[in-house]
Amino acid sequence: MSQMTFCAPCLLGMEGICANDLKFNGFKNVRAENGRVLFDGDYGTMVRANLLSRYSERIQILLSEFYAYSFEELFENVRIIPWENYICRTSAFPVKGSSLSSRLRSISDCQKIIKKAVVDRLSGKYGLSWFEESFSARQIQFLIMNDKVSILLDTSGQGLHKRGYRAVSNDAPMKETLAAAMVDLARVRPNHLVVDPMCGSGTILIEAAQKALKIAPGLMREFSFESWEQVPARIIREEREYAAQLENRDCNFSAIGYDIDENALEISRENAKKAGVSDRISFVKRDIRDFTFDGDFETVITNPPYGERLLDIEGAEKLYGIMGEKFLREKGKSYTIISPDDDFERVFGRKADKRRKLYNGMLNCQVYMYFK
Repeated sequence: MSQMTFCAPCLLGMEGICANDLKFNGFKNVRAENGRVLFDGDYGTMVRANLLSRYSERIQILLSEFYAYSFEELFENVRIIPWENYICRTSAFPVKGSSLSSRLRSISDCQKIIKKAVVDRLSGKYGLSWFEESFSARQIQFLIMNDKVSILLDTSGQGLHKRGYRAVSNDAPMKETLAAAMVDLARVRPNHLVVDPMCGSGTILIEAAQKALKIAPGLMREFSFESWEQVPARIIREEREYAAQLENRDCNFSAIGYDIDENALEISRENAKKAGVSDRISFVKRDIRDFTFDGDFETVITNPPYGERLLDIEGAEKLYGIMGEKFLREKGKSYTIISPDDDFERVFGRKADKRRKLYNGMLNCQVYMYFK
């Protein structure tokens, strides 16, 4: 297969972080766009991106982009895509997608037209009038925005935030990709002591540990492309071996997670064990009111309960006030906190040194960073 264009959709606000990560891992022609990052490569690139990308939601092949103002235009532009390069005679190829601010508004009609166009193309190539679609699904996705159509083929299967270590979680868990972004913004290094005083299921600390130890985020899981006939098993094996060899445990990283819920702490311990970082993280039952520092240098990263998550606004703001009292401005201490509350800084007691807009699910949040 010749060079392809890949699309790595990501949470809004994380485009730069995602792009920098892909560049750091050696991917070519990386360019960030709104809600996604594009890059070029072959099937080896595709496998490596799925294994190594910490911030992408999935990896897709961008097959075509065009403008369509009618279903006829949609049909013809989809039909000319060389689907036979990706879909075999027995492959399932479901279609799903979305449309925003476009003339083609009906999702169900767009699905039907795209499906019909793919069948028409494959019928001519394979000499078949009917496809059993019984093996190795190829998920076709489409996005229509302002009449511009993107046709994509998913390679990941489950979202890449599902690393494989969090079989159980507490209420309202943070996505692993968002936790990883907070770790990046906090500039966690292999010699850091990272603390989460309200750790929940331990996601932030596990993501910090895996980044510090250079553990590839996709090593523990499977992907859709692994059942594709077009992707040589040799490439998958070599890329998994490469990703595994990146791990480096020769560092002084450590972490501590506190929570008042013993059940949450047990979940955290189990998740850390599955993630291969239980030897680097301690989980202790402690109320935020009893928070103290255990070292001269600490990187505090936390996702406190709030509003639509677990506490009402009044309860959340009482918590922010306690955090402001406990999170002292001292040399060697930094704090990275995510919240959707526009009054966070006022209640916390001081302005952040830096802020970053990110989305936690559908919540428009700010990441507040204190390091001076």
